[in-house]
Amino acid sequence: MSGHRVAITYCTGCRWMLRAAWMAQELLTTFEEELAEVALRPGSGGVFEIHVGQALVWSRGQEGRFPELRELKQRVRDVVAPGRALGHSDRATESTEQEP
Repeated sequence: MSGHRVAITYCTGCRWMLRAAWMAQELLTTFEEELAEVALRPGSGGVFEIHVGQALVWSRGQEGRFPELRELKQRVRDVVAPGRALGHSDRATESTEQEP
């Protein structure tokens, strides 16, 4: 099997499975050539972590929040396809583009 494995560990007690499944779907759609699989891993204790292989690309515990889809795709891209453009997901938000 070629390609990268993404694992999304989510808290079952917090009912975050749908959020994890949505993010898995988005990653599989965006990185259909680069990913071999996306696994959903039930956890507990408020966990929400995303690994690409052994690399931790997101931890709700460390970041204090869930990822915006744009930033998650950028972090996954940086591991699986550095240098690949993500189109609108690479653009800065409108508020950061405008001059003060």
